[in-house]
This record gives sequence, C-alpha cells and structure tokens, in this order.
Amino acid sequence: MTVTSNSLRSFAGGILIATSLIGAVYLFGPSEASSTGKEEPAEVQKLSEDEMVKKLTSEGYVIHTEDQWNKQLKAMNEKQDEKASDKKDDDKVVYKTMLTVSTGMTSIDVGNALEQANIIKNGLDFYKEVEKRGLENELRPGTFEVESGMSTDEIISTIFK
Repeated sequence: MTVTSNSLRSFAGGILIATSLIGAVYLFGPSEASSTGKEEPAEVQKLSEDEMVKKLTSEGYVIHTEDQWNKQLKAMNEKQDEKASDKKDDDKVVYKTMLTVSTGMTSIDVGNALEQANIIKNGLDFYKEVEKRGLENELRPGTFEVESGMSTDEIISTIFK
C-alpha cells in the first residue's frame, strides 16, 4: 500500500474530527456520572454525634475525645519512662569472655582483646594500670574467664601473677 498525500490528509482529518467530538462531549456533557440501571440512590442519613458514637461502639470501635486521647497517651508515656528507668537500673548488660593468653602476648594485646570483648572501656588505660603496678612482665599464659562486671583489680589478679 502506497501512502499518498491525499490518504494522509484524510487520516489527519478523521483524527481531527474524532478529537473535536470527544472534546465537545467532555466539555458540554453531564458533570456527574449517572447510573443507567433502575436502582434508586441510597439515602444519606444525618446522624447526631451521640448516634455516631453508639453505632461505632456497637461495631467494636473505641471512641475518645481529643482530651481523653491525650490523657491516655500521657499516661502511657509515663509508664514507658518508668519501665525504661527501672530497666536501666535492673538490667545492666554483663559481657563475659574466655581470654586466651599465649606466649609472646603483651599486656597491650591483652588490653586490646578485653576492649574488643566489651570487658573494659579502654585497652590503653588497662595497659597503663598494669605498667604502673609493674606487672607487664608477669603475664601468665592460659585461658581465663573474665566479665565486664569485674573491677580492674580483679581482672589483673586473674590474668597476671
């Protein structure tokens, strides 16, 4: 099929007419859709506030005023704050580890290993304490159980001679 200028003009004219008809129906047609069936539209009931509350509560909903809701939220937040403060006091996390000291390890290595296991906060401070006590050469090879609840003195006495 060969496309000629006349057939192209005819096609363009058809598109222009179809677009014009659709635009006219859109602009000048009804503004709301209507049902074509014989159904009658449902009546809209105007309920009072009390009637709405009764209907919703009968269907299982809980209704609060804004003041009631805010009071309930405040009470709930206070309970959560109390639980959080109780938990901080009662439930401190204690880390335990089995520390293996091998021949050739230094007290700096031990301090770093204890810091990585969350037993102490700073490995360098641990090393300085060991050095201050003159125990850096008294490191015992072996496996030791230590935990974060232990004091620095207890940890040192466990690992060093």
